[in-house]
Amino acid sequence: MNLTQLRYFVRVAEMGSFSKAAIELDVAQPALSRQVRLLETDLRVTLLQRTGRGVLLTEAGKRLYDHAVSILQLVAHAREDISANRDEATGRIVVGLPPSMGRMLTLPLVDAFKQHLPKARLAIVEGLSAHIVEWISTGRVDLGLIHNPDANPAIETLHVLDEPLCLVSAAPKARAPARPAAPLPFGELVKLPLVLPEPSHAIRKLLETQAALAGLKLTIAYEVSSVSAILELVRSGHGHAVLAPSAITASGQASAFRMRPLAGSVLSSTLCMAVSAHKPATPLVKQAMRLLRELVQASVEKSPLHNRMR
Repeated sequence: MNLTQLRYFVRVAEMGSFSKAAIELDVAQPALSRQVRLLETDLRVTLLQRTGRGVLLTEAGKRLYDHAVSILQLVAHAREDISANRDEATGRIVVGLPPSMGRMLTLPLVDAFKQHLPKARLAIVEGLSAHIVEWISTGRVDLGLIHNPDANPAIETLHVLDEPLCLVSAAPKARAPARPAAPLPFGELVKLPLVLPEPSHAIRKLLETQAALAGLKLTIAYEVSSVSAILELVRSGHGHAVLAPSAITASGQASAFRMRPLAGSVLSSTLCMAVSAHKPATPLVKQAMRLLRELVQASVEKSPLHNRMR
């Protein structure tokens, strides 16, 4: 087993095709196939299942893929650490963003890197907070934004901001002058048909916990994981949602919704930055953390919707 074989294997797994991976790696397909077969022979397992449409990872392949990604990330970090000046932010960094934050921050983050970190290479991936935590733990992601993190010895977190959750409903069709809505008591919230994410989602957990403490039960109309899909159902009149103002801002359709604060302000979404607890922060990671924190605060706290819900 060698690094070239692992790099070839990872690329084939990610592309799902030997031919596509060969083009991406700029190597001949027979040479690529030979290296992967040597890897399979060395490990005495089948890593990839060939199909009419490409290749799929076997169970052994899935396990090796996780190891290979971590190994290649560590090698890349080692090279960058050795070659970079002690205080110079150079190399490649992978930033993980939740979907709502990704829509707001991708362009500003790319622009900020070009201006302040021109020698760095930025990669951005999107995923739910639980996925980002897993990616940081396995070395696939260097820095991420996560909502309402649980205690985890594999990551270190830094508080960025708190956003009050609010009831999100479809805006009335009649264009009457908008009036500030009175806070909604939690006892009234549970009576409304709600479009919520799956039980493992941070906001769903908060609502379920609050309902249990109050001896109440939520009225769940639909369970949908995607925030954009939740908002589409709400906009179409299929129920109400409970979200942070940043999710509405990121949708680009704020005028299609009406937001109402929740009474008591016991429900809020906490946004944190997360990094690995087992790797020292490089100059690039430290600089990226500073930029990301500034961008989040500028994008979220200056939002009219955010200020309206405070």
